[in-house]
Order: sequence, then C-alpha cells, then structure tokens
Amino acid sequence: MSRIVLNDITTLFAPRGKGARSKRVADRALAMADAGETREAIFTATGATLALRNVSLAIAPGQITAIMGLSGSGKSTLIRHLNRLISPSRGQVLWDGADILSFSEKQLQDWRRHHVSMVFQGFGLLPHRNVLDNVAFGCRLRGDKPADCLSAARHWLDRVGLASHAQSYPDELSGGMRQRVGLARALAVDTEVLLMDEAFSALDPLIRHELQDQLLELQASLNKTIVLVTHDVDEALRLGQEIVLLRDGEIVQHGAPAELVQHPVDDYTRRFVQQRQVVVTG
Repeated sequence: MSRIVLNDITTLFAPRGKGARSKRVADRALAMADAGETREAIFTATGATLALRNVSLAIAPGQITAIMGLSGSGKSTLIRHLNRLISPSRGQVLWDGADILSFSEKQLQDWRRHHVSMVFQGFGLLPHRNVLDNVAFGCRLRGDKPADCLSAARHWLDRVGLASHAQSYPDELSGGMRQRVGLARALAVDTEVLLMDEAFSALDPLIRHELQDQLLELQASLNKTIVLVTHDVDEALRLGQEIVLLRDGEIVQHGAPAELVQHPVDDYTRRFVQQRQVVVTG
C-alpha cells in the first residue's frame, strides 16, 4: 500500500505573464512567503496568491484522512497536489519515495489511471452517457477490456444501491444518487488511493449522513487510503481517522479526532472543533 508524503510544499498562483517578468514575480512572492509575510501583503506587493506555505505531511495508508478548514484555507489545492492536477511552486509529492512532480506527461497519465481516483463535489458525470457507462468510463479510459469494465461497473452500482438505475441518465437522478454514481465510478477502477474533494457538501444533511454511512461501510472491507476534503467539522470528526486542520495555507494541527477535540494546540483549533455536533471518543 503506497505511502504518500508531502515535503515542504509551497504553492503560489501568480498573475498571468510570460518569461522573465513572471519568474521575477514568483521569486519575489516566494521570498516574501519565506520571510513570513501575510497572504495579503504578498498579494498587494506581487499580485500572487499564496495557497500553501511550507506544508509537510505524511498520509497514513489504509485509512481515512480528513483535510479540514474554512474556505480559502488551501484544502482543495492540497488534495489536487496528491494526483498532480495542480503542481506546487516548490516541494515534493512522494509516492513510495518517487516524486510525481518529476514524472513525464506519459508517466503521469499512466500512474493516475492505475493508482489514484477522485470524487468531485460537482459529481463530474457525463450527461450523454447512462449510469452504467459513466461508472465504466474510467476503466475504459485506462484500456481495460470492455466486458471487465461493465462487470466492475455493475458490481459497484450494486454496492452503492443503484443497480436498478444502470440505464438511467444523470439528469434523471437526485443529487445523492449522482454522487453515488461518482463514488461507484471511482471505486470501479480499483485504485489504492481515493481522493474526495467536498464530495458530500452539496447534499442535504440527511442524504449526506447516509452517504457518510455508506462510505464507512465500504471502507470497512476495502481499507483504501482515502483523503477527504471538507469544511464540515462533523463530517471530518465522524469519518477521519486522522485530521489535518488548515488555516491560511498552513497546517495548524494534525492528529486523531480525539486529539484535536481534547488537546487543541491553539484557540483557533479550539473554536473550530467547538462547532462539532458529534461525540468523539478514544
């Protein structure tokens, strides 16, 4: 099972530009970040947005890690570094010691198809394909045999309770059902790592709770490495075996749910977890 490590990740989104001027802006922004300047000061001086600053993190294999924080804290940027949808300005993203930032486009494409899948907040379903074809899409894109793709798709549709909707189209489904299709599609490719970016946040509370239950039930038998981004404290404490709390692009605290609740490192963490509505034990 792969071990994922982020080493000293800093990410800046600089204003669009070309050549030497763009590099000068990025270099100045990085120097200001290293000097401890605030996001606001960096943006005012350079026009660059500091998304993450000096983030180092090891993702525990075989369990659910929740990346938690307010909007703008850097959660979605961080999770997109794990499959290199976004590349950082500096640092390493290591999978079993191999830095994926050094991969060629062909290496990266092949690695993504076999090692990591993702569930998006906006479902990301193909409207012109039925549910069965949507779930089979990742396998087909990878080049698996069509019969194997359909077999895997049917299996996972059954596991998420949507076998009877195989021939339906996305616009015929509720939001919760569409998110189940997205989850089934990610599981059908059978990768060792599953990334979930605010996957349940657009759903009504009751449906969100049901999908959380389903994820926990599936994980009990799958033991995948799951990285879940959420701004919902209850969701993070309920699902996460490890929690990473971000603020302004930096890790405030990283540990087990009970540790954050019972031993917050500062007032920010204390106020954040006081929003919880669930009981955490352990």
